[in-house]
Amino acid sequence: MRRKISLALLVCCSSLPMVGCALPIYSANPAKRAEQMIYTSEDLRSLVQEWERFWFLDQPSHMTPYRVHGGVI
Repeated sequence: MRRKISLALLVCCSSLPMVGCALPIYSANPAKRAEQMIYTSEDLRSLVQEWERFWFLDQPSHMTPYRVHGGVI
């Protein structure tokens, strides 16, 4: 009995990494899964915009491509 339990435990532990995720991220329904994947990709796309907004990279540049005098003429 102990030998069968240890063999079953060994088989489960050795095949578990090959199965994939124990809890699936997306639904099994293809329509729902496509909707979930679209939402995930949109979240990742907005992450770049949020990063640029946080570091003020989306602000307009105040540097001019030409020299200005700076004084009153």
